[in-house]
Amino acid sequence: MDVQTTFLDRLFESGLLIDTGVDGLYGRSGQFEDVIAAFERLIDRFGGADGAEAMRFPPGMNRAFFEKSGYMKSFPQLAGTVHSFCGSELDHISLLQCMEVGDDWTKDQQATDIVLTPAACYPLYPTVARRGKLPMSGGLFDLQSYCFRHEPSQDPARQQLFRMREYICMGTEQHVTDFRQRWMDRGVEMMKAVGLDVTIDVANDPFFGRAGKMLANNQRDQNLKFELLIPITSVAKPTACMSFNYHQDAFGAKWGLYLEDESVAHTACVGFGLERIALALFHHHGLEVKHWPSKVRQALWG
Repeated sequence: MDVQTTFLDRLFESGLLIDTGVDGLYGRSGQFEDVIAAFERLIDRFGGADGAEAMRFPPGMNRAFFEKSGYMKSFPQLAGTVHSFCGSELDHISLLQCMEVGDDWTKDQQATDIVLTPAACYPLYPTVARRGKLPMSGGLFDLQSYCFRHEPSQDPARQQLFRMREYICMGTEQHVTDFRQRWMDRGVEMMKAVGLDVTIDVANDPFFGRAGKMLANNQRDQNLKFELLIPITSVAKPTACMSFNYHQDAFGAKWGLYLEDESVAHTACVGFGLERIALALFHHHGLEVKHWPSKVRQALWG
């Protein structure tokens, strides 16, 4: 924890991150944003020729879609819902009185139809399903969104609100697993270009509870999830900066994603944790971009 806190303090002192008083909720400087923008351009150079359809959703999603996704079954500890005041004038007076004396003023807030987006791809599946059948050549989509996960931490690489860039592939099993392997190879090549040493390892999602342990074991046994790991605050426990996920036909069956031959579409995705990648670059090359190796600056800014 000391290493994490020390790195976080250095990020605050340099102005790269801005303290808001809440663990895992930070402002970012212009320099930090410039690094993320440069890395996104690098992503485009590697993946742009694939012809993905770009979509951008807000960091909130339809609560009905969220409920249907099954996220609360697997990750209730990470979810964030949006609540608002829906009371009368009298209720408002009561709310203000609670705030004045330091009581819990949130107890009468009611859930809205919006839930904070847990992963950039979640709004995509119902959107594509409404279009009808996918061609046999499948579909490829490019997404980027702020995402929320409730896991407050002083590890700067574990933020509660962060950006995720994703490519999502839909099609046959062979098509989407080839896509995933291609991006695993590209991921290593990209990180090499910016001077970062990485490892790729099989992984699992943080499923909740005892049943979750079984799901996690199954996910690992079937090699459904791999992560690209880079040491940021720990060499022993490097940070996942990219993930490569094969969902089999689970999302296809859930959302009614079909190919032209009536078969259920398989899906796979590659995700980039943009803040984590920026932090890895600052950790390994220093907090002053002008002092980074020329090869790294060339790869990012040309």
